Amino acid sequence: MTRIVLASSNPGKLKEFNALLADSGLHFEPQSAFNVPDADETGLTFVENALLKARHASRLSGLPALADDSGLCVEHLRGAPGLYSARYSGNHGDNAANNAKLLRELDGVPTEQRGAFFISVLVLLQHADDPAPLIAEGRWHGRVLTEERGEHGFGYDPLFLPNGETVSAAELSPGLKNRISHRGRALALLRSQLAEQHR
Repeated sequence: MTRIVLASSNPGKLKEFNALLADSGLHFEPQSAFNVPDADETGLTFVENALLKARHASRLSGLPALADDSGLCVEHLRGAPGLYSARYSGNHGDNAANNAKLLRELDGVPTEQRGAFFISVLVLLQHADDPAPLIAEGRWHGRVLTEERGEHGFGYDPLFLPNGETVSAAELSPGLKNRISHRGRALALLRSQLAEQHR
């Protein structure tokens, strides 16, 4: 079992990664277990921020690191909240305030103009100075609802209606959501990259 530091303090992400990669021989531990503070996310793209977070966590823990930079991009808002999804309302990780702000920003916007997608970019480093990290990206398209629905998931899940579904991301069973979500898609790609490496 390979120990990997997850460059996040988000318990929801830790649970998802350990569930999705349970049979991969990888075991994820949160960066807080190694007293690693959050990295400064100064990148201008999801890829840059994921790299910054992974290098930071790997350097301070001495372990391989996996970072995920993800967010919700709303077409009507020119990609916002985007990179600032976790701190859209000003406070990092305040889901209720972030969702309330998103609903305010889209107040009166018709359904057909509420298109959005979740994006997840994963970066896996073998060590802090790894020159060839594995990078995997997943996108999950849908639209923003006019009110929150569902109890599962976290973040913007209660406001996101995936294409082809009749229920919000927060109403999907965790198992189904893990398979079809942006993070699930990125992880599936990462798994195939890992398998390719070990052939």
